[in-house]
Amino acid sequence: MPERTSYDAVIVGGGHNGLVAAAYLARAGRSVLVLERLDHTGGAAVSTRAFTGIDARLSRYSYLVSLLPQAIVRDLGLRFAVRKRTVSSYTPAVRGGRPTGLLVGGGEARTRESFAELTGSEREFAAWKRFYGTTRRLAERVFPTLTEPLPTRAALRAAVDDDTTWHALFERPLGELVEETFTDDLVRGVVLTDALIGTFAAAHDPSLRQNRCFLYHVIGGGTGDWDVPLGGMGALTDALAEAARGAGAEIVTDCAVTGIATDGRNAEVTCARGTIGARRVLVNASPRELAHLLGETPPPPAEGAQLKVNMLLTRLPRLRDTRVDPREAFSGTFHVAEGYDQLERSYRQAVSGELPAAPPSEIYCHSLTDPSILGADLIRQGYQTLTLFGLHAPARLFAADNDATRERLLAATLAELDTHLAEPLADCLAHDADGRPCIEAKSPLDLDAELGLPGGNIFHRELAFPYADPEGGGGGAPARWGVATGHPNVLLCGAGAVRGGGVSGIPGHNAAMAVLEEG
Repeated sequence: MPERTSYDAVIVGGGHNGLVAAAYLARAGRSVLVLERLDHTGGAAVSTRAFTGIDARLSRYSYLVSLLPQAIVRDLGLRFAVRKRTVSSYTPAVRGGRPTGLLVGGGEARTRESFAELTGSEREFAAWKRFYGTTRRLAERVFPTLTEPLPTRAALRAAVDDDTTWHALFERPLGELVEETFTDDLVRGVVLTDALIGTFAAAHDPSLRQNRCFLYHVIGGGTGDWDVPLGGMGALTDALAEAARGAGAEIVTDCAVTGIATDGRNAEVTCARGTIGARRVLVNASPRELAHLLGETPPPPAEGAQLKVNMLLTRLPRLRDTRVDPREAFSGTFHVAEGYDQLERSYRQAVSGELPAAPPSEIYCHSLTDPSILGADLIRQGYQTLTLFGLHAPARLFAADNDATRERLLAATLAELDTHLAEPLADCLAHDADGRPCIEAKSPLDLDAELGLPGGNIFHRELAFPYADPEGGGGGAPARWGVATGHPNVLLCGAGAVRGGGVSGIPGHNAAMAVLEEG
């Protein structure tokens, strides 16, 4: 039960962003209450023993870390760390009738050699170096602004200080840049995938939603690196909950919020424990859920577009490309059916209402980088995890029959993976205490039902460029920090805020800063 009937801040939702906000506000001396509808905190950033009788704690939903600023880790004194992957990616292919692939990692010389073997020249590697040198410089300039008040479009452009890059990434469809820069279809596809994570779009979509997704995937930490959370994703949210409680915040679980009422100065939050007063309410939930709690018209529907699959294997499968060790191939991002033309074909099939014939996906093995998520017996026996993230699987395809469609897509996705393996993946799957294969799949509709992600959209709504919208209206600190709603004392602190999305803590930080700025 809450200890009080009124608080300086009530935070709706105990996901990682809500916990970041709670920790900052409590450290500043504010009375803070976090209300979480589930029996645990963490939201999508949790570690779970997903398979009966198996001692493996998988990052069930979100699974890698890039956008979390180290300043948040330091400010809150978090006992949390990440580990870098030695291989960035491996993409299998068949060229001239023989299995081959592109390995990015293991040092520059090895990567250069892999590019040359695949493409027959030095050109693509040189273009790759120039391209990611440019995104690295972009990251160094843009990432620090994410934990500052929102810049104007002009101010961010000035910070980027490169009109060619600005025009290519902020004003033109990404496909134009990819096609101008690279000639090899496979290389083009590997680049494009960062624009399609949880985003249903074509390379030349005029809305530029693919550009916005790409931007957030290449600026993290000022480097664009995607790192493995030690102990699984739940280690982050456990550390955040500890930091929030240690600073004096109260966290109440099993307590669904059913309504928010506000006159702009004071608010009341109705939940399973009664009605609680608050000077400010921070909502760590989607804009759709916020509208529901306020009794307002919801925003246009959002739509997720991914299949998330968790697996436990007794061993990693052998590859058809025998030049690459599976431990290398799966320690980075293993791309399947993600050539440039394949991605476009899959998108068009999904737009027409069909499941992609060759479903694109990317896979990685957490336990190769961080075996601590496995019990000692599993480590000794050589068990490994696999996490698969499928693209171009929009929620609309699952509407008629979610269960049947999920199983059809899972089977097609694994069959596509098997074309690059020297043995069926099914032969490598572990079995749980009840004899069932250790594999679980989540469709966008499953994520909506389990986590409240609207339409299964992992970003809560379409991502926005990280600058102020001159037509957004409103004023004051919440607008300056990108967390404003239609009510002065109700703030968004989840992924639906400007500069939200991904496991970053940035919306939670920014909502807390807005509260503290206003006093």
